[in-house]
Amino acid sequence: MARIAYVDGRFLPISARAVAIEDRGLQFAHGVYEVIKAVDGRLLDLDRHLDRLERSLAAIACPPPMGRAALTLLLEELLRRNRLTEAMVYLQVSRGTAPRNHVWAEDLEPNLVVTVRPARFPTEAELARGVAVITLPDERWARCDVKSIALLPNVLAKQKAAAAGCREAWLVDREGLVTEGASSNAWIVDRDGVLRTRPLGPAILGGVTRDVVLELARTAQIPVAERPFSVEEAYAAREAFLTSTTSLVLPVTEIDGRPVANGRPGATTRRLGALYAGRCGLAAPVDR
Repeated sequence: MARIAYVDGRFLPISARAVAIEDRGLQFAHGVYEVIKAVDGRLLDLDRHLDRLERSLAAIACPPPMGRAALTLLLEELLRRNRLTEAMVYLQVSRGTAPRNHVWAEDLEPNLVVTVRPARFPTEAELARGVAVITLPDERWARCDVKSIALLPNVLAKQKAAAAGCREAWLVDREGLVTEGASSNAWIVDRDGVLRTRPLGPAILGGVTRDVVLELARTAQIPVAERPFSVEEAYAAREAFLTSTTSLVLPVTEIDGRPVANGRPGATTRRLGALYAGRCGLAAPVDR
């Protein structure tokens, strides 16, 4: 089936050459994005994603491309045109198109691009066995809380992880503390049985899935601490996992070639994974 995209007011084939050469996103990475999953035709946690989009836009001095109601209708229409009910929706806003100059005009209109593709969630095998991660120095900019399209350090880290046969790279700051994954948030259950993840701040992106999992954990009376953990604490952890819109709650059973505990997904990870999947309407994971 031909894929349809939305580009600045037009629905076009995904193969169309539609972005202007002097788009500031293309030339300066002056833009932000969101990834939203749809299950059974429903855009999950849409308000949380749009809240974060608005925060990111404000951080780069960019007005919204349209109101929330209109944007919601657009996303739903794009799902309909692509005949998808389970999908990943990619939404990108750049600061507009103008002759190349570091300084931009305040009245510049933002550009909006939206694409959708079939959802690819973790397989039964990945959920049952867990995945491996490696640790790498965090070389990103100082405002990781902004969901910027400037993802070169993330891409390079992800490529190194793939070359090492790993699903993800966990990034480590100068103090030896894990910030987050190249495209996910990082979690452990420490030796005391406390669920830990880095607190919100400029060092990490506030994941929508992260927020939901924290709520689920507290409701389930799982001990939680939003507190950084070191690489050594991760090695010694009882359990580890990562979260993202696409990865859901994915067990991590190997870090830098070392098994986490007994090398199998732990009870807390499995419980949170089931709670989150049930909330999304994915209570029975299947291979995808």
